[in-house]
Amino acid sequence: MQKKQMGRTGIEVTELCLGTMTFGTQTSETEAHRQMDFALDFGINFVDTAEMYPVNPVSKETIGRTEDILGTWNAKNRTRRDAYVLATKHSGEGLGYVRNGAPISSKTIPETIEASLRRLQTDYIDLYQFHWPNRGSYMFRKNWTYDPSGQNKSETLAHMEDALEALQKQVDKGNIRYFGLSNESAWGTAQWLRLSEDRGWPRVATMQNEYSLLCRMYDTDLGELSVNEDVGLIAFSPLAAGLLTGKYQNGAVPDASRMSLNGDLGGRKTPRAFAAVEAYLQVAQKYEVDPVHMALAWCRTRPFMCSAIFGATTQDQLEHAVQSVNVTLSTECLKELDATHRAHPMPY
Repeated sequence: MQKKQMGRTGIEVTELCLGTMTFGTQTSETEAHRQMDFALDFGINFVDTAEMYPVNPVSKETIGRTEDILGTWNAKNRTRRDAYVLATKHSGEGLGYVRNGAPISSKTIPETIEASLRRLQTDYIDLYQFHWPNRGSYMFRKNWTYDPSGQNKSETLAHMEDALEALQKQVDKGNIRYFGLSNESAWGTAQWLRLSEDRGWPRVATMQNEYSLLCRMYDTDLGELSVNEDVGLIAFSPLAAGLLTGKYQNGAVPDASRMSLNGDLGGRKTPRAFAAVEAYLQVAQKYEVDPVHMALAWCRTRPFMCSAIFGATTQDQLEHAVQSVNVTLSTECLKELDATHRAHPMPY
């Protein structure tokens, strides 16, 4: 399995990252532990979670449960903790289930990290990420009506300085090693980088944004920033919440699937999306490649890609998805994928 540098940290992570957001709802603790065992045995060395997980649905009662499940695995496998890179995230303003929706600040950072460490039953977090910006984000289909004119630049920059200084204290304590962002913009990331470099505080190592054959907003400004500033993309939803598997085509809604629990797939379920998926499925059929493997292998070709996060509700799904590392897409296939993107841009 190929590995990529995680920013300028000196750490290499595998091209696939095990996502855990279903651990505790769709995926039981026993099954989750099996997934951890299999993923590490297969060679994956990167695992991503968040304090707000699990999802499907997000609820007050389940906040932190995914970290708890990873914690019980860590407790049973102490000798394996150093064998993988563990990433988690700090929820931000607006999620009322966590700290009553408080924004990220120097006050919330220490208590949030300590809580994650307790749940994860570990002494350190390798990559600590802010789940979304305090000022808001154009991710999750908000790009269609995005308006940054209400932002207060001075308040945003003051918050960034406050947060970075607090993160430095956590690095000094050994609680976290590196810092990453999620659902950020090119301008926001540039400010984090500038302030950290000016003050010698933790530098952004990675960006966790949505990216797939169906969602390619990262391709331009953020892609340029990633390449020039060594801030690799950790792509979430590389299978477009399951759309790219083809399992939802022709009105199908498999039992216990994400669509059965989250009807519109977070705004991804549109007529244009199904038409785009059909076109990508035809490419997969033409080149005799599994559509899951095609979508994940394509991510590996992107110049700014650090790792692609994939989740699996079941062990069978996990064992199938990881075989994408054995697939290399031909030049002809890649050209047809580009042509399909031009024919079906931004389908949701």
